Amino acid sequence: MLDFGPEESATAHGGQLHRSETAEGAVMTMLTKARTYSLRAILAVGLVALAAVTLSARAADRPDLQTAIHSGSELESDTRWKEAVDHYKDSLKIWPDDETLKLGLRRSQFQFSITRRYDDDTFVTSLKPMSRDAAMALYDDVLTHIQMSFVDPINTTSVVAHGTESLWLALGNPEFLEKNLVAASSTQLNSLRRELFEKFWNKSVAHQFAAREVINDVCTLCQSRVGLDSSAVIMEYVFGACNCLDDYSNVLTPGKRQDLYGNIRGEFVGVGIVMESETDHGMKLIQVLPESPAREAGLKRGEFIVGIDGQNARPMSTDQAANLLAGKSGSRVLLEVERYDGSTYEVTCTRREVHVKSVATAKIIDPTNGVGYIQMTGFQQGTVAEMDAALTELKKQGMRSLIWDLRDNPGGLLTAAIELLDRFIDDGVIVSTRGRAPDQSMTYTAHRPGTWDLPVVLVINENSASASEIVAGAIRDHQRGTIVGRTSFGKWSVQSIFDLRYGTAIRMTTAKFYSPRGNTWGKIGLQPDVVVDAGPESPPLGEVDLNNDADLREALRQLRGQEFTKR
Repeated sequence: MLDFGPEESATAHGGQLHRSETAEGAVMTMLTKARTYSLRAILAVGLVALAAVTLSARAADRPDLQTAIHSGSELESDTRWKEAVDHYKDSLKIWPDDETLKLGLRRSQFQFSITRRYDDDTFVTSLKPMSRDAAMALYDDVLTHIQMSFVDPINTTSVVAHGTESLWLALGNPEFLEKNLVAASSTQLNSLRRELFEKFWNKSVAHQFAAREVINDVCTLCQSRVGLDSSAVIMEYVFGACNCLDDYSNVLTPGKRQDLYGNIRGEFVGVGIVMESETDHGMKLIQVLPESPAREAGLKRGEFIVGIDGQNARPMSTDQAANLLAGKSGSRVLLEVERYDGSTYEVTCTRREVHVKSVATAKIIDPTNGVGYIQMTGFQQGTVAEMDAALTELKKQGMRSLIWDLRDNPGGLLTAAIELLDRFIDDGVIVSTRGRAPDQSMTYTAHRPGTWDLPVVLVINENSASASEIVAGAIRDHQRGTIVGRTSFGKWSVQSIFDLRYGTAIRMTTAKFYSPRGNTWGKIGLQPDVVVDAGPESPPLGEVDLNNDADLREALRQLRGQEFTKR
């Protein structure tokens, strides 16, 4: 099973991959924090773009609610969808029950998705030009999987209605209009949107055949009013269908599907960076991966890519930059990079296959007390083998206790989390899952042979999600160690990935998972035993800096304060 997560995104995941063949292809289930960033970025940069969660309204300088609403509205008016999403999320941390903010977030997320879709070369070249019949066949696939496998029952009316909503929003999205309706006037578009609202908004749809009839009627209307191709209409129903599910469910374009499978394997072609766009500043380097072309070229965390092969990257979205960074192994890309002080330099990177290790660091950080440290960035296919090798090597070096760092670890393969926990828990339930389909309700238990008998401190933060939270829940319930850091992300659901036709896939929530004692912390997050308020914003990969890492200092203090025997 896989655990995937909002936004969509993800870093590397892995473990023993559970596969079962269906008529549509391989079904995979994974666990990970969802993100709002495109998986297309994986091929280009060697890891998907991640978001650093920061508050636009600081605690010491909070705007009032109406100001927050107005600021969000302005960002939407300027079609700055990503900034609007971040703004609404930050504002909802201050006013979590405000419906206007929630609706603003919903609009911005859907508009952001539409824009990202039209920035995706594989969508534009292989899905958008499809015939009406081919597009409708893909929609049938999506609707069938939702009705058969989503964790909660969903009626056909809701699925179709959210497709209509997506089309209505797309008719006001500049990227969509540029690619589909350059000649349509604002009067025509407004009239069409009004007709969609009056005739099709929440129109009752009893079954799949009725859904086809509604969509065909909408296609005819859009063709007659503004000359919009049927494929563009149906694609909004295909991708908008998951808008009625949850934040972790979506349809994957061929490019995103390919990226995801590469991400699970921890292998892809790129330059080896984690980046996110900052409007008018370029691509901020969140991480520069060890043993990557970017690391070898001297790129550093916190710098900005401001030019790619002579093109100005400052106004680009993450997806746009990722498309330029993508290329065949052995090809070269010229980057202009801005340093912390504002000066710039140029460097040429040669793209190659990058292997993302889920164990980024494994070392003894306190030789006197034999404290080992393992930093894990994801749960991938090779994670268990990497962890076994790291533990064995640290044991040879005198390890008597372990700090297991899962900060910023968004999750990955459920089976990898289970196998890793089996190394530290000798008996009892590790985790259980409950879903609507019979094969989604399972209980996984520990086996005594091979258990490591040493004290453990687990370090988590607000970006530790899914499979990371399975580990934290089991450690907590079995009293197997102390948990240090900040409250986890709060994604306690399982996603399955179903391959569809035309190289696409649908990823959606098929189960929820529960800790050994039956607890679940969805949308809440698991609170650590010892809270550290001033931990680092984003721990660097492959580095240990005790002077500037309050989390690790506290973890060391916890271990030094107890006898070196298993709790």
